[in-house]
Amino acid sequence: MGLRVLFGVALILALSRLLYMPTCRGYTYGPDVFAINSLYITLDFPPLPGWGAFGGDPCGEGWQGVECVDSSITAIVINGANLGGQLGNELSYFSSLMTLDLSNNHISGSIPGSLPVTLRRFFLSDNQFTGSIPDSLSNLTLLSDMSLNNNLLSAELPDAFQALTGLISLDISHNNLSDQLPPSMKSLSSLTTLHIQNNRIFGTLDVLQDLPLQDLNVENNLFSGSIPPKLLNVPNFKKNGNLFDANVIPPAIAPPTESPFPHSPNFAVAPVPFSEAPTQSGGQFSRHSKISTAELVGYTCMMIVILVIGIATVKLCISKCKTREPKDGATCKWLEASRIGQLEDPQFIRSHKEGVLGKPIRRSEDNSNGQWNVSLPMPPVTRSDTEKLDIISEKSLRTRTETSTPNSAKCFHVATLQQYTNSFSEDNLIQDGRFGRLYLAELPRGKMLAVLKLENRDSNPSEDNFLKIVERISRVRHPNIVDLVGYSDGYGQRLLVYNYFNCTTLYEVLHSDDSIKKKLSWKARIKIAIGAAKALEYLHDDCPPLVHQRFDSGNILINDDLEVRVSECGLASLLSSFPATQLSGMEPALFSYDAPEVSESGSYSVQSDVYSFGIVMLELLTGRKSFDSSLPWGEQHLVRWASSQLYDMNTLTKMVDPSVGEQFAVKSISRFADIISRCIQEVPEFRPPMSEVVQDLASVI
Repeated sequence: MGLRVLFGVALILALSRLLYMPTCRGYTYGPDVFAINSLYITLDFPPLPGWGAFGGDPCGEGWQGVECVDSSITAIVINGANLGGQLGNELSYFSSLMTLDLSNNHISGSIPGSLPVTLRRFFLSDNQFTGSIPDSLSNLTLLSDMSLNNNLLSAELPDAFQALTGLISLDISHNNLSDQLPPSMKSLSSLTTLHIQNNRIFGTLDVLQDLPLQDLNVENNLFSGSIPPKLLNVPNFKKNGNLFDANVIPPAIAPPTESPFPHSPNFAVAPVPFSEAPTQSGGQFSRHSKISTAELVGYTCMMIVILVIGIATVKLCISKCKTREPKDGATCKWLEASRIGQLEDPQFIRSHKEGVLGKPIRRSEDNSNGQWNVSLPMPPVTRSDTEKLDIISEKSLRTRTETSTPNSAKCFHVATLQQYTNSFSEDNLIQDGRFGRLYLAELPRGKMLAVLKLENRDSNPSEDNFLKIVERISRVRHPNIVDLVGYSDGYGQRLLVYNYFNCTTLYEVLHSDDSIKKKLSWKARIKIAIGAAKALEYLHDDCPPLVHQRFDSGNILINDDLEVRVSECGLASLLSSFPATQLSGMEPALFSYDAPEVSESGSYSVQSDVYSFGIVMLELLTGRKSFDSSLPWGEQHLVRWASSQLYDMNTLTKMVDPSVGEQFAVKSISRFADIISRCIQEVPEFRPPMSEVVQDLASVI
C-alpha cells in the first residue's frame, strides 16, 4: 500500500475543507463522507460499487454495505469481500456509526485506537490484524457485541473494561493473547457470551465468577488453579486444554432441584447424593445414569404436553374456520344486508350482483411507484343506491359483535366510496402520502369526507389487523385531531374514511407559499403550536397511551381560521411494514424529526413525540425546514443549527422568521425558545410531558 495510501490520505486531508463548503449539495453528513473516503483509501481502493476516495453521497447514492439514518452513516457491513489494506486512523470522524462489520477479509495492520464512540457492534473476525487490542476500548461505552477472533493479535488484554457494562458478547478466540485476565472484566455486568479459547492466557478465572455467563469457552490456554464453583453452573462451559487442579471437587455440587428445562417449571429432578454428583473425567463432566433417566422422563412428559396442546390448537382452528363468515369477492355491507334479508329490491340486487360480484376486478400496475390502481367494473351507481347501501350498513352494523367491528366507525360499501370520489379520480386527489392516496369524497347532502386508500400492496394489513387499527383509531376523539368516521375492507382494499377538514398543512404554509406565510403572525404561530400540543397531550394522557411516532409539520392541518387538526394518528404501525425501496424515495425531511434514541434503537415513545414537537416549534420560530439540503452543511439540520443559539437573546431574535416582522415581544420569544430547548433534550427523561408543554405555551401568549 505504502506511498499510494499516504498520498491519498494527504489529498483527502487537503481537500477536507471542500466537503464542508456551502457548494456541496450531498445529503450525507460531511464528516461521515470524509471518514468513509479515508477508509476507502486505507483499504487499498477496493472495487466496491459506489465507493470513492473524494466526496460522493454514500447515503443518497446507496454505497454497497453502507446503511444510513437521516444523513448519518450508521452501519458499514462488508463481509467476505476480499478486502485488503488497513483501517487507518480516521474512523473516529464517523458521527453516528453503530455497526462496523468487516469480518472474513484480509485486512492487516493494527486495530486503530481512534474508534467511533458510538459503536455498538464491532466485528473484525477472520482477518490478519496484528498488535494489541487498544486501550481506547474503554471509550466504547455503548458497545454490546465485539468479535476479534481468528486474527494475529498478541500482547496482554487491556485493563479497559470498566465502562463496558452493556457488553453482551465478546469473542477474542484464536489469537496470540497472553498474560492474565484483567481485573476490569469484573465490570462486564451484562456479559453472557465469552470466547477466549486458543490463546496463551494464564492465571485463574476468578474475575469471571460473578458475571451472568451462559456461554464460556476457555479451552487451550494456560489457566490454572481451581475453577470457581459458580462457573461450573454455566450452561455451556468448555475448559479442556488448561492446567486446572484435577483433584479439586467443589463442595456440595448437586443438580438443581428445579427443572432442567427452562420452559417447563412443573417438572423437577430430585437432589442427588454427593456420592452421585458429577465426576470429572478427562476434563469433561458426565452426569450419573440416574440423572440421564430423569432427563429422559422429563423430555417424554414435555413432548406429551406439546402434543396435547397441538391437538387442542388444531381443533380450535377448525372450529373457527367453520364459523368464519366468507369474505371472498364481497364487501361487508353486501354480506350483512343479504344475511339479515334487507335487500328486497330485485332490480337493485340484480344490478349489484351482475355489476359488482359477477365480474372480475381489473388491476393495472403502475411501475413507477409500485402501487395498484383498482377499478371496479360496475354499472352506474345512483345516489339512491348508495344511500340505500348506507342505511343497510348502519342497521347491519348493530348486529356485529364488539370484537369484530369498531363501535364508532361506519363500514362503507366500496361502491359508495367510489361514487363519492368520482371513481377515485385524479381530480379528487388531495394528497399522495406515505400511507397511500387521500381523496376528497362529496356526499349527497354536501358533506365532505377524505378517503385514505392504503394502496401499497406490500404494506396492506390483514383483515384482522386492519380492523384492530380501525378500532384503535375510532376511539380517538379530540377537537384537534382528524376524526375517523368509517372504513371499507372490500375487494382486498383497505380504505379509511375521515371527516374532511382542510388540505393545507403547516409544512406547506411555512415552506411553500410566501404570501400565505406572511399571514402567520407570531400570535398565530403560538395558537397553532398550542392546538398541536393539545392533540399530542390527548394521545399521551387522555386515552389509552398512543404514540404518534411520525409527528411533523406535514401532519398538522390548518384552515383559514387557524384551527388545527393533527392527522395520521394511530397509523404508524402500517409504516413499519413498508419495504426499504418504498421508504427510500420519501422526502429525507420526514426522518429528520426523529429523536436521537429512535435513530439508535428504532423504538418510539411519548418522549420521542415530544422531541418531534420541539422541531415543529423550531419551524414555527425560524420558518426553516427541519432538513434543508440547499443550505450549508452546518445549517442543514435545523435542530443542530438552532440548539446552541436558543440561550442567547441576540442570536435568538435573529433566528426569528423574517416573515413575522417586528410584531413580537422579546419575552414571548424567550419563553417559546425555552420550551423548545427542553423538548429537544438529548436524554428522553429530561423532556417535559406534553401536558406541561401545553401549560407553558399558554403563558407564552
